Amino acid sequence: MIQVVVIDDETLVRSGLSLIVGSAPDIEVVATCSGGEAVAEVEKHRPDVVLLDIRMPDVDGLTVLRGLRALPEPPAVAMLTTFDSDEYIGTALRGGAAGFLLKDTDPEQLVHAVRVLASGGSILSPAVTGTVINGYLGASPDRPTVARLRTMTTRELDVLALLGEGLSNAEIAQRLFLSTGTVKDHISAILAKLGTANRVQAAVIAHQAGLVPGREGEPRPDGGGGTG
Repeated sequence: MIQVVVIDDETLVRSGLSLIVGSAPDIEVVATCSGGEAVAEVEKHRPDVVLLDIRMPDVDGLTVLRGLRALPEPPAVAMLTTFDSDEYIGTALRGGAAGFLLKDTDPEQLVHAVRVLASGGSILSPAVTGTVINGYLGASPDRPTVARLRTMTTRELDVLALLGEGLSNAEIAQRLFLSTGTVKDHISAILAKLGTANRVQAAVIAHQAGLVPGREGEPRPDGGGGTG
């Protein structure tokens, strides 16, 4: 079972999210709480995934995120926002959030997002993706990032492109006919070469660089290290 904690200041929102994700046979909502109780509840239940409101009056979501990321075994955290123009999204990205979802996300997509996060994937709601890339991090990668991309092998670029689509390790492995262990190794190499802290930051760079279908950006850089 995938264990989830829902953190929001509104009781109705917590109940609604719990009903949606808890309806899946493989997901269990082990706790719901407001921001002030968040870190203690997560420490107590040790969930796989946390759905965290980015704006709360008692303790804001960014403060909670920092507390969760400081835990010895932090869960995957998806930030929930009402607006795709939320000015906190960029800060949350740099703070290690594994996903960003609008609160009006379709129930089936929300359940899918929880599963992806639990399996090590990243989630960027399409509307939020545009906000992050174009509004906060720039529409194209800077020169140092382009230079780092050119040090990657062709296989690493393939994996990075699928990271940009939000796929989990298992999904990437299936798509590229690789073992999950090999995918993990590639992702570790990608994060190291890009100097990024997590998969979502790498996914944003994939979008910026035009590696993800449907996004405009820089042309795909040549893999400087061969085919991997």
